[in-house]
Amino acid sequence: MSIKKTSLYATATAATLAVTLTACGGSGSGGNASGGTANKDATVNVGSLYEPQNLDNTAGGGQGVTEALNGNVYEGLFKLTDDGKVEKLLATDYKVSGDGLTYTFTLRDGVKFHSGKALTSEDVKYSLEKVIADDSQSARKSNLQVIKDIATPDARTVKVTLSKKSISFVYNLSYVWIINSQAKNLKTTEDGTGPYQLGKWTRGSALSLDRFPGYWGKAATNKKAVFHYYKDATALNNALLTGAVDVVTSEQSPDALDQFKSNQNYKVNDGDSTTKLLLAFNDKAKPFTDVKVRQAVSSAIDDKKLLESVWGGYGKLIGSMVPPTDPWYEDLTKVNAYDPARAKKLLAEAGYAKGFSFTLDTPNYDPHPTAATFIKSELAKVGVDVKINTITPDEWYTKVYKNHDFSATLQEHVNDRDLVWYGNPDFYWGYDNKQVTQWVEQAEQASSTAEQTELLKKVNRKTAEDAASDWLYLYPQIVVASSKLSGYPLNGLNSQFYVYDIQKKG
Repeated sequence: MSIKKTSLYATATAATLAVTLTACGGSGSGGNASGGTANKDATVNVGSLYEPQNLDNTAGGGQGVTEALNGNVYEGLFKLTDDGKVEKLLATDYKVSGDGLTYTFTLRDGVKFHSGKALTSEDVKYSLEKVIADDSQSARKSNLQVIKDIATPDARTVKVTLSKKSISFVYNLSYVWIINSQAKNLKTTEDGTGPYQLGKWTRGSALSLDRFPGYWGKAATNKKAVFHYYKDATALNNALLTGAVDVVTSEQSPDALDQFKSNQNYKVNDGDSTTKLLLAFNDKAKPFTDVKVRQAVSSAIDDKKLLESVWGGYGKLIGSMVPPTDPWYEDLTKVNAYDPARAKKLLAEAGYAKGFSFTLDTPNYDPHPTAATFIKSELAKVGVDVKINTITPDEWYTKVYKNHDFSATLQEHVNDRDLVWYGNPDFYWGYDNKQVTQWVEQAEQASSTAEQTELLKKVNRKTAEDAASDWLYLYPQIVVASSKLSGYPLNGLNSQFYVYDIQKKG
């Protein structure tokens, strides 16, 4: 499981989406570079705050490994486009049995790994088994544990049998990297099928990707892409201003945007985000076992004021785990809305008229320290004392995610369609509502997307009413780029950042 700088990648249940054939082209790309001709031998320099912990997305590589390698170095049977559609990639066709339990995939012919080995069904089998292995930290592990058997009748055919129906199976496969079954040391090396191969990775500095000459599809439009890593937003913005980087994948300093908006050499793009900032309660630990306490804390925090203080005029309030881009979105901002008087009333009803104290485990990178200080101030007004415990991402993963040793925490959840985690009582926040769990299971086995959507709308409303967490706000997705660039992703869905379509003038 990855966290953002890591941000937590909660997995998703998704509708079965339109599936079409594609090579490495994409949609939802931004920028209209004016003047000059695109340089096919260009090096595109990408600025980011999210360096990978390692290069294996089943071994806790973090957001950074998805951003740099997903779609660029590694490919799946299917691809998730920047606007959320699922397209065929290494699979050219698939069939589903009448009972919905068996999927038969036909693999693309002529695909080679960067090592030169031809892609076969055994590589797909290996890659799927790697995701669901006991030691896997993949974000898709629990969703794909529905896999019962994987057969390889011939080199180009993979037959997957499920233990139960999964309307999201094809969608979830778009997150599975197909890796050479003979590859070694995947934390520091790679062997994918993508339009780029790994060049050099200098930890703490940069990771370079080189155009792969043996790519099966349309060649990358630029010769090299280099991801440069910075410790803070100021350093990243300075790099863009001085030309050290051509594009910033996700702007984290809204105060700095004016200098780019007023300069014709840059373009500021405001895309759609799926990243939610959560105040996640441990719903199995007192006092947060009491729904009234969770509702009170949620009502005591002025989310609008917090969003304004952190992001200015950017970002959105959503009141639930579901962003507007999800099919089951509903505006629930009025549920447990800001109301300090109601918060005090609920605390009294729960037996905490004089308040209580709890520790808030807070990741040590922005915006968490700022948000934690704001929450502490807000809750003090209703008699609740917050002790802030600042921890590193690695400490967060062990203490909070693995050991569930916390009262409340701050964390970003990156993925779309990740509401379904509230149907899993073993997830780190411990929310356990039997009706919600049943709805989630029924939604996954639904016969139509309409049925799935209606069930997940019920889940969304119930979790919001129960204040299962406090969803503080939805991040903006701001990509800032040189005006010489075009073809870059605007939405960065689930933190992927396809660089192969980027064109650089001059």
